[in-house]
Amino acid sequence: MLKPERFMLPRKRKIPRGARKARARGRAGNAAVRGLRERHGEVRRQVVSNIRRGTLEPEVNKHAEAGATVDIDELASCNGLESECAHMVINHAEAYVRGEVNTNCMENFWSLLKRGIKGTYVSVEPFHLFRYLDEEAFRFNTRKDNDAGRFLRVMQMVEGKRLEYGNLIGGPS
Repeated sequence: MLKPERFMLPRKRKIPRGARKARARGRAGNAAVRGLRERHGEVRRQVVSNIRRGTLEPEVNKHAEAGATVDIDELASCNGLESECAHMVINHAEAYVRGEVNTNCMENFWSLLKRGIKGTYVSVEPFHLFRYLDEEAFRFNTRKDNDAGRFLRVMQMVEGKRLEYGNLIGGPS
């Protein structure tokens, strides 16, 4: 009587820990977005190329008046911004509010944006991100209005504007 041969699959070769590729964590590979909000005012947001001081400083100077107080989080790029504004830094590892210093409204905006992207849109291409930002900022800035009021505001923005087919497909109009 013949015995069936036993076939053994080759073992999966283990890769030493030091030789594994390091995965990107945190912000690596993500699009950078800058957000500003005047206290009790509207959110201003923009997709930026990076979050370095040279990119952020002109935007803060453009939107903040001289003598204003700017509340920022502990982002290293914001330390030592040279502008005519007083900078108050809040470290979220210690506290979220220190007297009048807080960034809670912008944190709320980012939370709503992320919830909308993860829950409704699932995946967003970086070159369309500014459109999602515009939509969420409009919704956030009109949050005290109801749906009917928001709809009327959109219709007032659209009035008198025309989208031709050629412009829609990117061809000659």
